[in-house]
Amino acid sequence: MVKKTIVVTGAAGFLGSHLTDALLALGYRVVGIDNLSRGSLENLSPARACKDFEFHQEDVCDLPALLRCVDEASAVAHLAAFKIPRYGKAIDTLTINSQGTLNALQLAARHQAKFLLASTSDVYGKNPSPPFSETSDCVLGPSTIARWAYAASKLYDEHLALAFAEAHGIPVSIARIFGSYGPRQNLTWWGGPQSVFISAVFRGETIPIHGDGSQTRSFTYVTDTVDGLLRVLEKGPSGQVFNIGNTHEVSILRLAHIIHELAGAGHGSKHEPKLKFVPYDDIGGRKYEDVQRRIPDIGKARQMLGFSPATGLEEGLRLTIEWQREALAAREVLATISE
Repeated sequence: MVKKTIVVTGAAGFLGSHLTDALLALGYRVVGIDNLSRGSLENLSPARACKDFEFHQEDVCDLPALLRCVDEASAVAHLAAFKIPRYGKAIDTLTINSQGTLNALQLAARHQAKFLLASTSDVYGKNPSPPFSETSDCVLGPSTIARWAYAASKLYDEHLALAFAEAHGIPVSIARIFGSYGPRQNLTWWGGPQSVFISAVFRGETIPIHGDGSQTRSFTYVTDTVDGLLRVLEKGPSGQVFNIGNTHEVSILRLAHIIHELAGAGHGSKHEPKLKFVPYDDIGGRKYEDVQRRIPDIGKARQMLGFSPATGLEEGLRLTIEWQREALAAREVLATISE
């Protein structure tokens, strides 16, 4: 029996590497593509030990290189992206996401492969009426605020993918991901507030809270996110959008307190965490807008795909904290050796 080949762009990243591991465990052959600008080969250590994995260090924005990497494909899972330009590089967010998605779609069209687009909950923007269903309005702020470049680029990607489905006859499914976290997450703001908060607690530093911390999010442990992505990839009908996330809502301020309690040197300590509230206008020296509430309605994914997140926030944070403790310790050892 010939194994189906799945192409994963952004394979060395946080989500890409976990999805790669899951696909290999299910018996697929995986071709991973990543330019390693944000991902790392360390994330792919388990995959690279598998005979059914093939890795190419290439840029998804380089179409000829991308096409050379793939001889056959049953599906393309497009996870490579550049995130919110909190500290600049809005042009990278816009060009990498638009050109990279166009190239990945052309790859899928060449092989008549299914296309999975990893989109984002950020597309719902400032919609004031959560929880958001897949048909909720996308309400973005003004184009003069660069923060919205990521959401705009991902909305463009969604439209482009659906247009390709119509023009080229390839099946396309879209997953809007809500706040994924867990082992292998990036340890900067790129990885989300939880990774920054955990490191701050470990080092006894103040926890930086953007705004007043009343803004809320839903956080989804990585195994649940990957389960959702697999279900969209394998079962998602063409032309459909699915929210993939956890419906538990928590304020950023409450998140900081939970992480302080779980990760603090004195576990169960009654001492209050050290917090620093950062005004939005002080983020990167430019005007910034935040989203007050972001919670998914996952009824569609539950009904059509059988998706149901299984890991609670505190359980997921405990697993993440333990991984991050080991990851930071390993970095300190390497830094000492290199001195």
